[in-house]
Amino acid sequence: MGEIAITKRKISELPDGRTADLFTLENDNGVKVDITNYGGIIVCLWLPDRNGNFDDVVLGYDKLEQYFNDQNYFGAIIGRYANRIAEGEFELDDRKYQLEINEKFDSGGCTLHGGNSGFNSKLWTAEEIKIDGEKALKLTYLSKDGEGGFPGNLETAVYYSLTDDNKLRIEYEAETDKATIINLTQHSYFNLKGHGQGTIEDHLVYINSNKFTPVNNSMIPTGEVKDVENTPFDFSVIKEVSMDINENIEQLKITGGYDHNWILNKKGNSFELAARVIETKTGRQMEVWTTEPGIQFYTGNSISVCGKAKNDKKYPKRGALCLETQHFPNSPNQKEFPTTVLRPGETYKTKTEFHFTLI
Repeated sequence: MGEIAITKRKISELPDGRTADLFTLENDNGVKVDITNYGGIIVCLWLPDRNGNFDDVVLGYDKLEQYFNDQNYFGAIIGRYANRIAEGEFELDDRKYQLEINEKFDSGGCTLHGGNSGFNSKLWTAEEIKIDGEKALKLTYLSKDGEGGFPGNLETAVYYSLTDDNKLRIEYEAETDKATIINLTQHSYFNLKGHGQGTIEDHLVYINSNKFTPVNNSMIPTGEVKDVENTPFDFSVIKEVSMDINENIEQLKITGGYDHNWILNKKGNSFELAARVIETKTGRQMEVWTTEPGIQFYTGNSISVCGKAKNDKKYPKRGALCLETQHFPNSPNQKEFPTTVLRPGETYKTKTEFHFTLI
């Protein structure tokens, strides 16, 4: 068993003069992930195919500055609240809170992924640590009371680690000094053929779920829970993304493809398989395991590159997919959904792993 190597180099200065660094985690198999402490962004992820050839399988940019205005959230840590909150409003302990509105539709607005300056745009403090004897990258950030409209001073830590059997582990922890809401996730865009290598419509996808949460015209869950059986949302048996994605039904027309929350077949915070993706030409397989109750499957329906993509590649519509482990969108306003409330004295703690193998 080899030890994971972690290296660090400066990549850019922010407008305020602070320095952003790039950290590379690499195992003895040659699997390598580049992460910057700006936004906790996964910039590159190199994986072998069945012939031993390596490709970078995540979307992103060559220059850090491009991430400043990126509307895709390529590779970033998302917080304080991943996904959408209707009208940016919620009530907690008989007090109403108004968050920043950063996405608007004819039918209304919402807070998306934490607002105008979410965790994806913060410079995190980084340090190399060991967890159970294994090297890991620890990122910490203090989100102050009132930031983005959220209550409480929220101390957040995210741990990235790479194992010698090609698992990328992401662990999240947070504590607050005032009752608040929290929902953290990782927003990498995957194309297992390699970034810029066409669309993911030929990828095979399995989701360990029998139910999803339909959305309204503002892409906010209606509160209804619907069975996937006999609908295009049934991935309980693995199938090509393209099979049903263009079906003429309202839910797919609203989002332009898949961009919905699936309720995972699990109880509580048990750590279980959430999804599997297979790319048959390269033989690459990715499994997503999580303690979270839901997963947002997004098929890159509205990818819009800020300038040029990495290596001058082209990122077409549906050029990647996201599998964002999470609590459900708009949970603070849906009492039937699992709670996202965090109170003083409690510790928010979740884990997600991406397992990479070959078939």
